[in-house]
Amino acid sequence: MSHAPRNRISNAIDSLITHLVPSNPHDDEQTAQERHDACFELVRAIFERPNSPSISADVNHASDLIKRKLIHSNPSQALRFSNLYTRLLSLPVLNQKWAILYLLYQLSDSPDPNEPPPPPRQPAAPHGLTSREPSFRDRELQAQILREQEENQVEAENYQGPVPAEPSFREPASREPNFRESVAQRAAGRATGRSTATAESKTSTLAPPLVSEEEDVNNVFAPGGLKKLPTERPRRNTNAEEARSQPGAVDGSTKKSTRDVSIKSNLLADNSLEFEPSEMGLLRDLPFTLQGLSSTTLPFTRDTVLKLPPTLPLPIVSLLHTLAEPSLLYRGLANFVKSPAKGLLGQSLRAAINNELRSYLTLVATLEAQIRRALSSLDEAAPRGGIGKAGVTLKRCVVWTREATMGLRLMSLISEESYSKQGGQLISLIHGFSTSHGDPVVAAFAERLLADVTRPFYDILRRWIYDGELSDPHLEFFVREQNPNNEKQNESKAKGQASVWNSKYEVVDAMVPSIMTPDFAQKVFLIGKSLNFIRHSCGDSQWVDAYSKTSSKELKYGDTATLEKWIDDAYKTTMQRLMTLMNTRFRLFDHLQALKNYILLGQGDFIALLMESLAANLDRPAGAQYRHTLTAQLEHAIRGSNAQYDSDEVLRRLDARMLQLSHGDIGWDCFTLEYKIDAPVDVVVTEWGNRQYLKVFNFLWRIKRVEFALASTWRKCMTGARGVLQSNDETVLQTWKSTRGTLAEMIHFVGQLQYYILFEVIESSWGELQKNIRKEDCTLDDLITAHTKYLTSITHKGLLGARRRQHHDAQKEAASLGRDASEVEDRNSYMVQLSLLLRNMLDYRDSVDGLYSWSVSDFTRRQEVDTVSLLRKHRPNSGDMESSVGPDDPFFGSAGGVGGNNNIKSEFPALQERLKQLGVSFRQRLQILLGDLAYQPDVDMRFLGVSMNFNDVYQPVRRKSGKAGAGGSGVSAGGGEKQQQQQQGGNVGSVNVSFSASRA
Repeated sequence: MSHAPRNRISNAIDSLITHLVPSNPHDDEQTAQERHDACFELVRAIFERPNSPSISADVNHASDLIKRKLIHSNPSQALRFSNLYTRLLSLPVLNQKWAILYLLYQLSDSPDPNEPPPPPRQPAAPHGLTSREPSFRDRELQAQILREQEENQVEAENYQGPVPAEPSFREPASREPNFRESVAQRAAGRATGRSTATAESKTSTLAPPLVSEEEDVNNVFAPGGLKKLPTERPRRNTNAEEARSQPGAVDGSTKKSTRDVSIKSNLLADNSLEFEPSEMGLLRDLPFTLQGLSSTTLPFTRDTVLKLPPTLPLPIVSLLHTLAEPSLLYRGLANFVKSPAKGLLGQSLRAAINNELRSYLTLVATLEAQIRRALSSLDEAAPRGGIGKAGVTLKRCVVWTREATMGLRLMSLISEESYSKQGGQLISLIHGFSTSHGDPVVAAFAERLLADVTRPFYDILRRWIYDGELSDPHLEFFVREQNPNNEKQNESKAKGQASVWNSKYEVVDAMVPSIMTPDFAQKVFLIGKSLNFIRHSCGDSQWVDAYSKTSSKELKYGDTATLEKWIDDAYKTTMQRLMTLMNTRFRLFDHLQALKNYILLGQGDFIALLMESLAANLDRPAGAQYRHTLTAQLEHAIRGSNAQYDSDEVLRRLDARMLQLSHGDIGWDCFTLEYKIDAPVDVVVTEWGNRQYLKVFNFLWRIKRVEFALASTWRKCMTGARGVLQSNDETVLQTWKSTRGTLAEMIHFVGQLQYYILFEVIESSWGELQKNIRKEDCTLDDLITAHTKYLTSITHKGLLGARRRQHHDAQKEAASLGRDASEVEDRNSYMVQLSLLLRNMLDYRDSVDGLYSWSVSDFTRRQEVDTVSLLRKHRPNSGDMESSVGPDDPFFGSAGGVGGNNNIKSEFPALQERLKQLGVSFRQRLQILLGDLAYQPDVDMRFLGVSMNFNDVYQPVRRKSGKAGAGGSGVSAGGGEKQQQQQQGGNVGSVNVSFSASRA
């Protein structure tokens, strides 16, 4: 600070002291200078204090402080203060209203200026300051209030209601009428026109103090300052009855609260009755009672029973009832703390409650010290032993223990509920009080408890999200190892859906605490499960240890935003590492692509070459198939196709084997390809997934086999049409024409079915799978879900459907709901229908081969006849020729022999009839299938029916029942003749060879 501002401040302080502090004409110059220096140092010390008081600049808060003080000391003045406070807020001139109220609050305990100051207990201050400073401060405040009253004189004169009391820094019983009251009384006197002797006496009584106060104010604010000390005015004497009639009357003590207590004790003493044990005796034993210990006057008969003396009056009994509550609660909580806990969270709860009980005992110790101090200062001669003046009563003890009682009550409730809860349930119980309770004291208390109770929970959480280890010996965490005897787990194992990933740990929803959301809990679960999977299944424990050392942090309750950020970071890091391992080290995506190429027949050249090389071998019985032969043909197909460019890691997993054999099976019925999957990829391609792939392969393999057989027969027929199939017989020609038409229909059907499954179903589902698993935030759970959806979509849209058992369950459920069970769709019926259609086409192919053989035989016979005729034509003696031909001649049967010609002729009508019936049966089954597809909710399945019947050559038939019999019974058709034809077609096609997909 520069010299110029310092000098200005010093000059201002000197001027202020000269203006306000009066001089004593009897003091010498040295004494006056010492008093001036003392005042100067006091003012400088005040200026150098911190600018802001220990209270916020809130006018409402300052008003609440004054109201509370008035309610405890003088309740009758609280209403008047509220009126004055409302009027103060309406004054726009005053900007520092909160400072005014805070000043009044600080001055409320100052001594009464009309009373002599108490004898000093401390060493005296500088001369002349000790005896005048308190009185001077009060007079300064009084002068300020009087000045404001003069400014608002007009408002006081117009005020007709009850006159509120001024902010009292002196005691109401001994205070003198202020300026506003005197003006109001004069205005009332002028209005009524009455000037009785009583009014004159009152006016004369009020006037002198008012004039004296006005003189003091004028002297204080005079240009020359205060010239002399204000004269002491004698107080008005009031008798005891006036003191009792005025609630604010006091007995002249220095502190307002002390004077109030004194008056209250006098009132109680005049109306009190003696009782045994006395209140002093009860107060003496109260600290022991609050600690749960028995005493002479207040013994505990049981842990939950406190016996009160029967001679006490009802008010004292009511107070003791209130004080007995914390005593009994403490006793019960002390027993709870000593009881054994079921887990770590139970132990931490007991430790937290024990800490709170220590704080409660600290309060009891403080209360005991106050009681002893009060009892030591009692006056036996005073009424009620002077306990009212001591400041400690039973009622005050009730007030002092009220907040502690609320905390004990909350802890008692929590302790009772904790016996039936553990782990996250216990945290949710306490957290419910902190978030759902309307009392802020209860909410803050619950938050304080949570900080201690949740420490074991966060220790388990830290180990889980940074080490991947579940350290939970008492099963208190919401993540838990699955029970191997769990019914749900056994069902998953039976279905083949169990794996290390989804069968080791599980989330217990009931144990998730309310301090975290379900999504947050699921994220925590995935983090720990992924770390555990990386450590034990992927064999990358070094990365987990390094990650734990670099990322591990101490977790604690309270900072939710920071905790969520740490969890998000751990989630991203762990998921990224796991997906990187699955993609690079274990080549998961390459295995999924290989399954599509080889098991789902996506590698067309490989499948065609494999089928061509295996065709001759698979036509033999299944028992004649050998594994080395199948393996050799598989190697040949790999080397002869683009499959040779795949990695060895993929090709070595591909294998050919035979399924379980049945009586009468041939190689086509038992052959299958297998792609071997090992850990940890088997968490995605589970045993259930392998069965689904095998099921789809067997179905597609059968379609490929039918396509291969029909294509071979079609090529043979087209080649023979230019040679051996030529005939002059119109019936034979017409039969071959219809046969080629039916073959074309079957080839079209197989081609459309194969196109639909390979492209509309598999390729579209594969594209959706790639879209889901290539996301940046894709997790292993997302990948498993996407792959399961991929296989389900293939089997559903690929007409493989569900099992028949599920269809029967759906029928029972529909029957229980009152619906027609026949309306329930059996998706497995598509598999049955397709199997019958494929078998029908193979039977038709066999019949066409039979017709082709007959045509070849007929062509050979005709060639022989032509040859014999030509030989006869060139021989001179036909008769000799005829006579020379005998039974031993090779041309005897074919050169006009009746027996041979008739045998050949007799085979053609049977073949013709069989081909006709098989063709009719194929069309009937196809019409039923098209009718079922037409009412499918899936668009792609309806499109399959449209593509098969694009020119409406077939008339789709809607079945009346869900049965898919061999003859297509139950179809709606008009006319008895058509029904008979359908039944005949069904009987002809009933060469029942087991061709269902259940073999897979």
